Amino acid sequence: MAMYVSLIQFTDQGIRNIKDTIKRSEAAMAEAEKMGMKIIEAFWTMGAYDVVVLLDAPNDETMSAFTLKIGSMGSVKTQTMRAFRRKEMEKILAKIK
Repeated sequence: MAMYVSLIQFTDQGIRNIKDTIKRSEAAMAEAEKMGMKIIEAFWTMGAYDVVVLLDAPNDETMSAFTLKIGSMGSVKTQTMRAFRRKEMEKILAKIK
């Protein structure tokens, strides 16, 4: 599985319904599992982003479908990055000649 980091910001709708953020997180976890993914951890943060989420997904297409579905619900905007574990980075670096 590939790892991803999602940086999440609440929309106006999301902040108006902030008391539901834990329920929304649980619903996102269930949706991720249905799509063959796993939310490893979610962190509510201070600063430019409201939540940082670590996820495992089988591929970029599945991850994209998940973020589009979550975003279409209207409570959050996401920026998602592919993250490479140490062993993956070692393989990448080995290709540099």
